[in-house]
Amino acid sequence: MGRAGTFDDFFQLQQAGLVRYAALLAGSTAQGEDLVQDVLVKIYLRWDQLSDGEGNLLAYARRAVTNEHLSWRRRWSTRHIDAVGDRLPDTPVDPWLDGPDEELWQRLQALPARPRAALIMRFYQDLTDSEIAESLNCRTGTVRAHISRGLAALRIDGEPPQRPRPSSRSVAPAVAADPKGPRDER
Repeated sequence: MGRAGTFDDFFQLQQAGLVRYAALLAGSTAQGEDLVQDVLVKIYLRWDQLSDGEGNLLAYARRAVTNEHLSWRRRWSTRHIDAVGDRLPDTPVDPWLDGPDEELWQRLQALPARPRAALIMRFYQDLTDSEIAESLNCRTGTVRAHISRGLAALRIDGEPPQRPRPSSRSVAPAVAADPKGPRDER
């Protein structure tokens, strides 16, 4: 296969996973797609050099997405002001979006870029400290600090976001009477 065929194989196998990763970093699928597109263009232009090496192309691409996100975010924040105005509806479209998952998502998006990237790499991609450190170009101790501080920032009053409890009508009367809600006895 020629240069384009080999790159096409890499693209077909890895593009969807890279977009999911970038969407978590950037906060939206559209921004994630833009990040991955920029990175894949750069990889394509250097494909001969990269494919001849013995390095892991996926790890290289993941690191490139992370670096592009960090530099893209810096560039974007100096040029754009996010004006919300009257675009927000008075009530949420989906009542589940107003719950703990949305709250957790908003907290995750409020984190600085590096701690957010470290958390996503740890809990979404299941990478080790050393793999995250290599991707973020920092030491493993820094990675552990990013993860620790990131997790602490995701908690309010020391508690992680709670899942919604079932309404009192859908649980047994003895459980519904408990002010702390149903408990898992496992």
